[in-house]
Amino acid sequence: MSAPAVRRQRVSNDRLRVLFAGGGTGGHLYPGLAIARALVREAPNVQPYFVGAQRGIEKEILPTTEFPFALLDLHPLYRTTPWNNWRTLGGGVRAWRALSKLARERVPTAVVGTGGYAAGVALAWARLHDIPTILHESNSHPGLTTRAFAGSAAAVYLAFPEAAERLRKGAHTDVRALGCPIDPPPLLRPSRAEARARWELPADAFVVLVTGGSQGARALNEAVAQWCAHGLPNGVALIWGTGRAQAAAYLDRDSATVRVRPYLAPIGDAYAAADLAVTRAGAMTIAELCAWGIPSVLVPLPTAAQDHQTFNARAVASTGGAVHVPQAELSAESLDATVRALIARPDQLAAMSRAALARGRPSSAADIARAIHALLRAR
Repeated sequence: MSAPAVRRQRVSNDRLRVLFAGGGTGGHLYPGLAIARALVREAPNVQPYFVGAQRGIEKEILPTTEFPFALLDLHPLYRTTPWNNWRTLGGGVRAWRALSKLARERVPTAVVGTGGYAAGVALAWARLHDIPTILHESNSHPGLTTRAFAGSAAAVYLAFPEAAERLRKGAHTDVRALGCPIDPPPLLRPSRAEARARWELPADAFVVLVTGGSQGARALNEAVAQWCAHGLPNGVALIWGTGRAQAAAYLDRDSATVRVRPYLAPIGDAYAAADLAVTRAGAMTIAELCAWGIPSVLVPLPTAAQDHQTFNARAVASTGGAVHVPQAELSAESLDATVRALIARPDQLAAMSRAALARGRPSSAADIARAIHALLRAR
């Protein structure tokens, strides 16, 4: 066997550490976990290692996963209280030292950044040490971290194709819209009748799914509560996920046609039963709705960073998959009018479903993993 062949064999047999950096919120952490798992399935010799912030959601989630991790003293930019940015600077210095120590144990083959303040220091460290960086951007308006590092990245994978217009990419950066990693719908989906039977809802009802995620959305909950109090349209039923923290105020609304739950997990039966969804406009929520082909009424969180949820909602609405309703315009009356108008236009609902499906990328995690693996092999 020739020396080059021996070297190639040794490289192929070695475990490759790929460092994943991102977090602060689930929208940055969960895509990284989905990509890491798909990458291990694609290339079993890859060993993901996660870096996150001590103050983010990752401190609760990463200990429950199969991956090794380190939580560092990372802070966001304090835009409204800039005098607190000494914490950001000091934490960044300590995180830099911790990354250098990790690299002495095993140098990463690549660094994958999935956004948020937890990714910035790791991407900067990798750039200085000539380690390839790969970015995933979940939102249609790229975050500060993605915009800052896209130009030097080996690849940027986007959930929304519209995000490419707001990036300054490098001459050799691979920029592709491969979707937002989610748990895809099952190959054999339950029928609507089966799903509604599990919820004990009428098979012929028009089912509206309302959810603001695990924390809930107070504006959605208040509008839906008033809508129920005024009286739902004939034949309409609700599956309503209030969020755990807000559930106590709404659980008494549960009835034969209004199913109230603190949190919808797993959410597959709710998606399978729904004709329409009323939700926030987070990237993962939109990715799931599109994968299932569910028409939606998107009510963006107005305080989201850089108003990215509004950009997300506009992107989906512009291609016909959703109705965008700003929170300032949301009320029981406007919600009632929107739902009645859609019920009266089954052709429009069907077109919305087709438009949502056209944006859906249920195989996103696997597609991104294959792209990353190809990049690692090429390098």
